[in-house]
Amino acid sequence: MVKDKQISKIKRRRSRVVKIGELSIGGDFPIAIQAMVKKETKNVEEVIHQIGELKDMGAQIVRLAVKDFEDAKAIKKIKKFSKVPLVADIHFDWRLALKAIENGIDKIRLNPGNIYKKDEIYEIVRACKLNNIPIRVGLNSGSLPKINIFKKDKSNSEIMVKSALEYIHLLESFNFFDIVVSLKSSDIFETVSSYRKLSKLCDYPLHLGLTATGPAYQGIIKSTIAIGALLLEGIGDTIRVSLTDKPEEEVRIAKYILESLNLDTAKFEIISCPTCGRCQIDLIKIVKELENKLNTQSLIKTQPLKIAVMGCVVNGPGEAREADLGIAFGKKDGLLFKKGKPYKKVDFRNSLTKLLEEIKKF
Repeated sequence: MVKDKQISKIKRRRSRVVKIGELSIGGDFPIAIQAMVKKETKNVEEVIHQIGELKDMGAQIVRLAVKDFEDAKAIKKIKKFSKVPLVADIHFDWRLALKAIENGIDKIRLNPGNIYKKDEIYEIVRACKLNNIPIRVGLNSGSLPKINIFKKDKSNSEIMVKSALEYIHLLESFNFFDIVVSLKSSDIFETVSSYRKLSKLCDYPLHLGLTATGPAYQGIIKSTIAIGALLLEGIGDTIRVSLTDKPEEEVRIAKYILESLNLDTAKFEIISCPTCGRCQIDLIKIVKELENKLNTQSLIKTQPLKIAVMGCVVNGPGEAREADLGIAFGKKDGLLFKKGKPYKKVDFRNSLTKLLEEIKKF
């Protein structure tokens, strides 16, 4: 008997709702995956192509680096082809935010460490209010506001939280409340501590992530621990996994984090054995190929689908019976399972094709 679909038992922190283009975050809305384009924004065709790839992978929000006015102007062309809301990443020059807004951006990210003058922030807020655009207060431990950075008796976590609250209060003084906040460090403990503290001090949506996490595998592990720990506590409304790797890989890992916590309910879960001396096929290759195909094909499901791929007959059939669909391999063929029961044998050479056909029909 296949077990009932498990609904996440995590009690989400109650945050106010903020709209980014047509996407709503916070409240009871699903946790959204954010990605960042790794091309220069002025290279319009390359950026449009990468946004499309990221959307196909599962990204729901995409951020663009806006380092000059040419980048800001390019947003107008990019917006015509983007099917996800776009965020302008603004540092140092407040006027870039105004130009990005003028060209149709859906959200502005400001760094309090380098955009902090009251009159400049006021002008950005005024433009955002006129165009119904939210602002993310994006703190990074590596670029904290100078007014707080020299307080030696305070931890980085305390400084980030204090800096975020000061910036939030400034925005609120301008009667602006469409705010999202992030508090990113490359350190797991600083990051988790900062979000925990801030989550109790305001009700704005929180964007989770670490910064400068290092090489891919190290970054995956650090991001999974920090983001996963916070999500388990109900903290977080959007997430981004930052890796020194392709942006598609960042989205893939973000999806796995949400799926593992049953916070993403319309995707696939693959369970597969670690292989041993009993396995007589290249199961690693098969699982990777299945994973790639599920990530690149447009297979829309209204319920999560658990797929088992097992390498031998010892535990394989039993584990496959716990899945919606499954296959357990012998030496030359595989036994397909559907809804917990053996379905039919398939030849090894076309076993993956047959499994995908069943997934599409399920």
